[in-house]
Amino acid sequence: MKRCTSISKDNSPASPPSPKAEPPRLARLKVDHAAIVENWNFFRKLAPGAAVAAVVKADGYGLGAVGAARALAQAGARVFFTATTQEGANVRRALGEGPQVFVLNGPSNDIDTIVASKLTPVLNSLAQIKLWDHRAPAALHIDTGMNRLGIGPEELPHAMSALKDTSIALVMSHLACGSDTKHAFNTTQLRRFIDASMLFPRAPLSLAATAGALIGADYHFDLIRPGIGLYGSGGLDADNPKLAATATIEAPILQVRDAEPGETFGYGATFTATQKMRTATVALGYADGYLRSLSGRGYGVLGGAKRPILGRVSMDLIILDVTGCAEAQPGTMVEFLGPNAPLDDIAALANTAPYEVLTTLAGTVRKSGVRA
Repeated sequence: MKRCTSISKDNSPASPPSPKAEPPRLARLKVDHAAIVENWNFFRKLAPGAAVAAVVKADGYGLGAVGAARALAQAGARVFFTATTQEGANVRRALGEGPQVFVLNGPSNDIDTIVASKLTPVLNSLAQIKLWDHRAPAALHIDTGMNRLGIGPEELPHAMSALKDTSIALVMSHLACGSDTKHAFNTTQLRRFIDASMLFPRAPLSLAATAGALIGADYHFDLIRPGIGLYGSGGLDADNPKLAATATIEAPILQVRDAEPGETFGYGATFTATQKMRTATVALGYADGYLRSLSGRGYGVLGGAKRPILGRVSMDLIILDVTGCAEAQPGTMVEFLGPNAPLDDIAALANTAPYEVLTTLAGTVRKSGVRA
């Protein structure tokens, strides 16, 4: 029997089908830009004598730097900070030429991009000062005790000499213990910063990021640099101000089931029911950036109440106790971060910082989930 072979019209083999785009995961992130602006205005009222910058590094702490920067610029922000040159170039493209955009990590092999994008590098070492070579105004980072980036005390005379012909856009430093407003090292760094800044009498000064700004007016100088504060956390170890929630993360229930006393849940069987329960399995896990350290500690919010996590967080799934919750049905969305699941609360339960919750959880969902 003659075989029938499918041949394309141009007598060439049929092309393989184009790969389909990877479907998004089921977790959903909603970013509230009005809330980001509200938090920026909180810091304007807190420091009326200082300019208030906006730190949008790490893709706006996971929430999208371009959207946050545009909203803040429209509200009046004129100074922005990014960590890297590419981040700065992205913000410059989004905002145009008006605002000043600082690059915290300073110049390396990307000077052409810094110059072309009209960015202001932060010079953190004598090597970076030499590399920058008076191209345009730059900021100077003085290390007052963080021992991370910055010009050390013994290098200051050399830095002053090397920069004598350069307009200095800003002299800055960073607090190591700002999250503890009563820590003695804060006053030590404040004193060191004041002493060092006397070498640059005409330069504007900046010491405080979010937590430092909350310590008091002595730390405000000419410019404060709120970062995590814009996105919903005061950055303090305790007694944080109530800031607007900027990110809401929800995920859908996949299955609801009844459990009997003695039944166990999840990997390792780490939770055992002591009574009849109703449980919901939700499409969220550490593949979405939900921290595994929240196993048995975190919660979702449904029907106006916190629903505890039962057992371990797994890659794609979380089990919640929804006993007595009529709203728990397949397809119903559960809130895991947002107005009812505050950022600082979730960070404390995870035994980590709110910075990690946002950049890990919100950042991952933003890249791979559904954006509302």
